[in-house]
Amino acid sequence: MCLRLKDSRKQIIVNELLNWKKSRMLPDQYCDYLLALYTEGNQPKEKKIGMMVNIINLIFLLLIPISVFLIYFTELSIILQTAFLSLFVFAGILAVFYFSRKRISFHLPIISTAFILLIGSVALASGLSGESHFILYFALFLNCLLWLVSGWKLSLPYFWISGTFGFLLTVISIFI
Repeated sequence: MCLRLKDSRKQIIVNELLNWKKSRMLPDQYCDYLLALYTEGNQPKEKKIGMMVNIINLIFLLLIPISVFLIYFTELSIILQTAFLSLFVFAGILAVFYFSRKRISFHLPIISTAFILLIGSVALASGLSGESHFILYFALFLNCLLWLVSGWKLSLPYFWISGTFGFLLTVISIFI
């Protein structure tokens, strides 16, 4: 009876340590040390979510060259190109929401999504503007504004820095 009670207490402690590690209440090194101590070196298997995250990140990295290929090297109509890029952006937004809810790093999907949105909006604006560059500059300003708001809301300094530099470069290119 006493042995079962000890095992159940150890299991409760191990489960709590796994929850603390998952929710990042303690640093990973502390949790790993305590798990090794209470499980006597036989740590329970963690979920293999890391491999899936790496595959999803790789897919989003590959969407950037695919987008460039669709825009500049195919004879697809502008409507079909816009549909493909909209699908890529929508998938990126879904991945960012999913990763943020699971508390997984969402930096690569959000950067890829922002870059694909920039490529698509510049291509669409270039196709629509003709000789006037007003639509192109407007699209660039909207992208920079989106980057500034995203950087501010999500506390991503690289986004608001990019948005600021984008605004400055766009204004400089207008007047030069």
